[in-house]
Amino acid sequence: MNFDFSDDQKFLRDEARKFLEAQCTTAHVREVLDDDSKSHNEGVWKQIVEMGWLGAAIPEEYGGLGLGMLELCVIAEELGRALAPVPFGSSAYFFAEALKIAGSEDQKSQLLPKVADGSLIGCIAISEGPGEIKAGNIATRLKDGSITGKKIPVTDGDIATHAIVLVKDGSGESLVIVDLNQSGVSREPVKTLEPTRSHATISFDGASAELLGEAGNGMALLDQINDRAAVLIAFEQLGGASRCLEMANAYAKERVAFGRAIGGNQAIKHKLADMYVKNEVARSNAYYGAWALSSDAAELPEAAAAARVAASEAYWFASKENIQTHGGMGFTWEVDCHLFYRRAKLLAVQAGSPAVWKEKLVSALEAKMTESRTRSAVRPEPVEGQVGAHSDFDTLSANGHSRPGHKVKE
Repeated sequence: MNFDFSDDQKFLRDEARKFLEAQCTTAHVREVLDDDSKSHNEGVWKQIVEMGWLGAAIPEEYGGLGLGMLELCVIAEELGRALAPVPFGSSAYFFAEALKIAGSEDQKSQLLPKVADGSLIGCIAISEGPGEIKAGNIATRLKDGSITGKKIPVTDGDIATHAIVLVKDGSGESLVIVDLNQSGVSREPVKTLEPTRSHATISFDGASAELLGEAGNGMALLDQINDRAAVLIAFEQLGGASRCLEMANAYAKERVAFGRAIGGNQAIKHKLADMYVKNEVARSNAYYGAWALSSDAAELPEAAAAARVAASEAYWFASKENIQTHGGMGFTWEVDCHLFYRRAKLLAVQAGSPAVWKEKLVSALEAKMTESRTRSAVRPEPVEGQVGAHSDFDTLSANGHSRPGHKVKE
């Protein structure tokens, strides 16, 4: 079984990296960071649109390239390495995937081609302030096809043309699509730790909205959307964490103190080794998530949660230790280390904090264990001599020891 990307996918990765290294440097990132009037780098965004990456996972019948989710994972990792200051994730990970999951044929045929060609910038508006999103605590309401309420913060909400909004709909919650370029919608930028990914408060006052999926099924749909987006965000985090390790390793080799490179000191070696281990754990879980995402596997909720938890930990740790490895200059504005630390902190709370995803992972594992126990309880005891009966060559039991009285086949 092959757990790696195909040659074509690796070629896509290499070409994406070449493009971003040339056209999306940290200088391009700093253009947005240093200018409060900029929400994203328009030049980089236009080139990414021209490359067709927004349509990588959109079927050809809806104007996309029809490649697949694995290709989108490859692109996401490279965007994470480059700290791309563009609204790619909001459009491709959330808005497009929501349409693919729950959109009507009319919605998909009208909106997905616009996502693919970049004329539509999508976002998802869920949060209404601090705290976990739960059924029953949504104040934004849908009534007679119009919504009223406020969402904050909304990633890329200041530049998006359309939003998917979680609303209270009667006794339940629903998702709706809202054209943000209409009366009844007002937006105000929100300052965050990471200005290269803009955020906004979006207020709705009788804005017209179109139902996405079934009424009252909003929370279930949101879980599906978040599971898919979580894997893609994990790849962005993995890309950033990998770049942090490369930066720290390169600096440790070239920085000389007391007559030798600081990389020769055991404390620095430990930092780099710990970064590498966490990155590899994150990569393993991200690949598991990519498999589950691309194959629509039943394990996707578990795989997505594992990928998010591991990638959030790896990126935060790598960005922090990258600063430490650079020493005093690592804390300065001129050195790029803080750019990765900012992005690590932001991505860790998109689509739910690590604490939320840890709870989801535990719940998924508990459900799997319960199902396994249920199957064991109803399984008929095999008759001696039939296939499935215990033999002297029983495999190891769950605790790693052979059952009493049985041999283990070497």
